[in-house]
Amino acid sequence: MTSTLPTRRRRSTRLLAGLTAAGAVLAGGLVLAPSAAAADCSAGYVALTFDDGPTAATTNQVINALRAAGATATVFPIGQNAQNNASLMQAYKNAGLQIGNHSWDHPNLTTLSQSAIQSQLSRAQQAVQQTAGVTPQVFRPPYGATNSTVQSVASGLGLRVVTWDIDTQDYNNVSSQQIRQAAARATNGQVVLMHDWPGNTVQALPGILQDLQSRNLCTGHISPTTGRAVAPAGGGNTGGGGNTGGGNTGGGTTTCTATATKGQEWGDRFNVTYTVTGKSNWSVTVYPSNGQSIQSSWGATRNGNTFTPSGSNSFGVTFYKGSNNVSWTPTGVCS
Repeated sequence: MTSTLPTRRRRSTRLLAGLTAAGAVLAGGLVLAPSAAAADCSAGYVALTFDDGPTAATTNQVINALRAAGATATVFPIGQNAQNNASLMQAYKNAGLQIGNHSWDHPNLTTLSQSAIQSQLSRAQQAVQQTAGVTPQVFRPPYGATNSTVQSVASGLGLRVVTWDIDTQDYNNVSSQQIRQAAARATNGQVVLMHDWPGNTVQALPGILQDLQSRNLCTGHISPTTGRAVAPAGGGNTGGGGNTGGGNTGGGTTTCTATATKGQEWGDRFNVTYTVTGKSNWSVTVYPSNGQSIQSSWGATRNGNTFTPSGSNSFGVTFYKGSNNVSWTPTGVCS
């Protein structure tokens, strides 16, 4: 039967149907990306993180790429950037992104006094609250540089200190393909470091999201409890993890846990003991911060940054602090 709708109306109807298939249509013509709940998250969750924003030239491009893929991320804005770009902070919030704290103006906090660190974190916390209307629960120290004073100040403000598992080096003028390749190493629960401002990061993002989807990994947020990537709070779960509120790292049954305990420390290096519970046949990968490196290890068989048992459920690693003198204790991820 031939339709009697006017040609213009038939075209509008087809357009609306196409948009609705891609995502919800709101009054005013805003098209929301498809729900991430429809995705296959059977391999778990990865936290894509973007530091240093918001940035007038690129923030909306990052948000649009995430929306187009039905994805989410965690952003760590600098306090003074937040204060100067309130509309972009609202754009972060409206896109459903998790908003953290990245200090007021990005100093190496380990070189500052406790009162100066308190000022850096408090002023940034206030800027995010005033511009986005949310209170950050996660904090990324500039350069990943932290110590017991930074940890104490952050904890006093209700902030979990979060660094990263994978550094894409996007701040170092690498290509979009190199950024994509680095992010492609991410596995369940891991945190990927990127930045809000590099153009190559914007170009790499659609491919990164495609790669995650092809491996049944979903984008998540960072749990303030564990510091690991989990399903976004209230975001639903299609089999990738146990908890949408932030306490579970997703991806099915937990097999083992590696607890890191910092030991003796010298001027340029320090020891960490990793104790594994839950399994006797395990593999633990350690993730040094940017600039740190492994000097030596004992109590396990080492292959690069990955360790397997050699008769004991604990092992030790000596880390060099690197040129930035980073004394952060590297996490160990057990599988």
